[in-house]
Amino acid sequence: MQMTTTPNSALVTDSVTMLGADARGRAAIAASHGGIYAAYVAAKAGLKAVVLSDAGVGRERAGISGLAYLATMGVPAAAIGHRSARIGDGVDCAKRGIITYVNDPAAAVGIRAGMHASVALDLLAASDIPAAPMPAPQEETRRHVSDAEAGGIAVLALDSASLVKPEDAGAIVLTGSHGALLGGRPETAIKIAVFAAVYNDADRGIDDCGIARLPALDARKIAGATVSAWSARIGDGLSIYQDGIVTAVNETAARHGGEIGIPAAELVARLVAARRKESP
Repeated sequence: MQMTTTPNSALVTDSVTMLGADARGRAAIAASHGGIYAAYVAAKAGLKAVVLSDAGVGRERAGISGLAYLATMGVPAAAIGHRSARIGDGVDCAKRGIITYVNDPAAAVGIRAGMHASVALDLLAASDIPAAPMPAPQEETRRHVSDAEAGGIAVLALDSASLVKPEDAGAIVLTGSHGALLGGRPETAIKIAVFAAVYNDADRGIDDCGIARLPALDARKIAGATVSAWSARIGDGLSIYQDGIVTAVNETAARHGGEIGIPAAELVARLVAARRKESP
């Protein structure tokens, strides 16, 4: 399920990238990671409050960094424990999620760590909170990793998998997104037929959901891998490339030289070599 509306008009969605114009002024559980990019998208949509996933917290507490970002705008925000409910699955987060982190505006309306996510959402929906102000534009989130490109093979660092474009078909993409399927749907693994996609494992989480995209990518003959949330900042594609250490690879990636434990930059070099061999 992509998005549902609760009886109190709150929203439940698998990703902040699915929010539409009707989100303005409403509270939502959005099962995205709690990093700054996701928080920015939530604020841009005009939510008055949001509950995200803590994504395992990870390097530099990137998985919950969006809570402090939203606090600067007075927007209540909380995070669900990644071992209580599946990241990327809004319905599961509403059903099983337990709050692990809250920002000050959320605490001011009664949200507490240990609270059930659905209870927190009800409180936020009932609170008299204004819609989020329009946030300042974020820096460019699509970057060509120029020192890793060779022979015309595009290597891109994207802060979100939602930023992949049709012209990226055949490219190697490193995304700051988590490696979970949205709502468990295989088609959400990646929307474009890239050559390879690398994600953050969000500390894997309950049901090992943080690497669930990899088998779905295999079915499409796309190389897939994840890096540790503790090695690279979730929501930061460049950190995935520069800092990431590989924690899981699918069969397609393994055939192209992918290995657990190598730096993401080394994985990219091997994928570039494999892609070059396949080029006419």
